[in-house]
Amino acid sequence: MTFNIKKRDGPGRTGELEIGGKTVVTPNIFFINTERFKAPDFADLTISNKKDLLKLEHLFIVENAKQLFQKPEEFVEKTVELEEKEAYNKAIFLPSVAEPVSLSLLVYLGIDLFDSTPAIISARNNELFFTNEKINKNSLKELPCSCPVCSKYKGKPSEMSFNEILKHNYYILIDEIKKIRNAIHNNQLRNLVESRIVNSPHLTSILRNLNMKHYSFLEKHTPLVSNSTIPVISKDSFNRPEIKRFQERVIKRYKKPVSTKILLLLPCSAKKPYSFSKSHKLFREKLMLSGNPNVVHELIITSPIGIVPRELELVYPASSYDIPVTGIWDEDEKKMIRELLTSYLKNNRYDKTIAHLPNNIMEFIRDLLTDPIETCIDKPTSKKSLEKLSTVLKENASNYEKIKQQTRNFENIKTIAMYQFTIDVAEKLLKNSTIKGKYPQYRIMHNKTQLGMLVKEKGMITLTLQGGERIASTGKYYVEIYDDFTLKGTLFAPGVKDADPDIRPGDEVVILQNKKTYAVGVAMMNGEEMKKTLKGIAVKTRHHL
Repeated sequence: MTFNIKKRDGPGRTGELEIGGKTVVTPNIFFINTERFKAPDFADLTISNKKDLLKLEHLFIVENAKQLFQKPEEFVEKTVELEEKEAYNKAIFLPSVAEPVSLSLLVYLGIDLFDSTPAIISARNNELFFTNEKINKNSLKELPCSCPVCSKYKGKPSEMSFNEILKHNYYILIDEIKKIRNAIHNNQLRNLVESRIVNSPHLTSILRNLNMKHYSFLEKHTPLVSNSTIPVISKDSFNRPEIKRFQERVIKRYKKPVSTKILLLLPCSAKKPYSFSKSHKLFREKLMLSGNPNVVHELIITSPIGIVPRELELVYPASSYDIPVTGIWDEDEKKMIRELLTSYLKNNRYDKTIAHLPNNIMEFIRDLLTDPIETCIDKPTSKKSLEKLSTVLKENASNYEKIKQQTRNFENIKTIAMYQFTIDVAEKLLKNSTIKGKYPQYRIMHNKTQLGMLVKEKGMITLTLQGGERIASTGKYYVEIYDDFTLKGTLFAPGVKDADPDIRPGDEVVILQNKKTYAVGVAMMNGEEMKKTLKGIAVKTRHHL
């Protein structure tokens, strides 16, 4: 048996399992196949005796899984520990646990394989599986299901036989597995997890233990870039690793454009990126009419992200989240925004603050601001509010030396580079360079040599070989390949000799050979995994010698 990881979404992954002369896609289910319990025809994997699995290489079987699963804190602790030690080169099998409602969460934890034991036990108890729950047949007036079994069944649900319930449970199990694989393919596994666990305190406890106590584990596996939208549907959405990482980087890495002297606080918009929305087009119009727009720095106040500098509005997840708009801010949201804004203002100083925010926001941040000029009279987009914003911007921006657009473009790119690569790396990348082109297709140039460019789809910088050379000199974001390794295109993990442990999936990285820059590309796994795993794509290369 061999196991190859094909696609990652957080710790969850799809893979290919070579077993018994055939290739099987994971996550998947071992269906029990004995005289008493026949596996369904659609089963990819069957098992007659669990002892047979002990002989398989590249498979790790979790012992006492059912008992461990009942203790959320211990279960998460042991699973994360297991993932760190075994999961890079082995498929993880968790027997006797998986039901449809829990499958997505278990896959998100990094589990690859399950068995059909819970389906059999539930059928014995007259319980039918459904996506978010299981229901006793005696509680059903009609069957809320259109699986092949239920579609053909014409009697009362309470009269369903064991075999009919079991076959139904099998269909629901494999249907959920397919949904999970599709979710991973579309970078939406975490979305699926949160939608599944809402009715289960036990599963919610597992996710919250994972969020709160194992953030570093989640973060290093979570990609920097995604094409999916985050639906903020519960408190657990606020603790997603991509959101927490964005907040950390804004506070620890990001510095405002040097030329800006006036802070303009703005509300968020339903449409993302914000500047594409009607409200922000109105705000931007008033800013452009101020006579000196580049001396003003826009900072958007929002939940669940917290604070978003205008330069980072194209960056995931600020570019891709959706939250119910009620105008009501709960205490957790207020606390989160207050803490972030306090830390941000300690690191970034302004001469003046203009707050174009509704009162329901100002009432919980007003005390954090020094003599703010409030321009929102009723609604931020009302005629009176916009007129006052325009007047205040003109009066205050005119007091400063006019900042050229080229200067501000350079500073904006530098702030993005800080967020993406750290402050020191940004300094190195942008030294003696200029910015060419129109937003958002900015190019970083040194004389006539391009070092990188801003990519609209990511809101971050992609590197050329020359830009890679500059970053390589910092000792960051490097992937070192063996001296005798021949790289013809995509870099696979066996060719990796060493890698920066701070690399995350989606990072721009520099490939080194014999201490020289050989290629640049996008990391497909974190730096730690590149060194530990024996298979899989480590870097999708873009430019190489």
